[in-house]
Amino acid sequence: MIDLLIGLVPVYGVWLLAGATFLSCLALPIPASVFMLTAGGFVASGDLSLAEAVVGALGGAVIGDQTGYFAGRYGGEALLSHVSRRSKVISKARDFLARKGGGAVFLSRWFASALGPYVNLAAGAAPQPWAHFTFWGIAGEAVWVGLYVGLGYAFAGNITAASDMAVNFLGFAAAGMVALGLGYWLYSLARSGQ
Repeated sequence: MIDLLIGLVPVYGVWLLAGATFLSCLALPIPASVFMLTAGGFVASGDLSLAEAVVGALGGAVIGDQTGYFAGRYGGEALLSHVSRRSKVISKARDFLARKGGGAVFLSRWFASALGPYVNLAAGAAPQPWAHFTFWGIAGEAVWVGLYVGLGYAFAGNITAASDMAVNFLGFAAAGMVALGLGYWLYSLARSGQ
């Protein structure tokens, strides 16, 4: 089935990427990252333009984020409690948003992407200011799209290698963030004389 869908990327490029990223930002199990890796490969082979791949993927993701944000804004606590009954992820998303603010929106686009749709709802219900949410959301989606389309381009024809590289990159990024946080904590302790 996935082979059939991947074969549609050069035919329906922009629209397929937009639809996949849009639906994935609404918590539907769509392999948007695989589509972006594939699109990057087709960009490298000349079957799809880079602009089409980026506009399609980024446009769909931003519209999906906005849809989730406004669903949270207008659905409010009633929607969040309905979703919370079905999933514990919403409480994790709310905690993440409360701790990190705009950083939670940014990181949940690409680094902690499983929380992304729920952070959208929580940000809308909070309510986080729309401009603040939009700025951090677009910045995070640009990283997500750039990373996956770029890896697809770099590893044209080998989606498995590109996917492995993306996982390794995210692992190194997580380790780097932990190291920076630990370093900051140690620095703070040293400055306070403890």
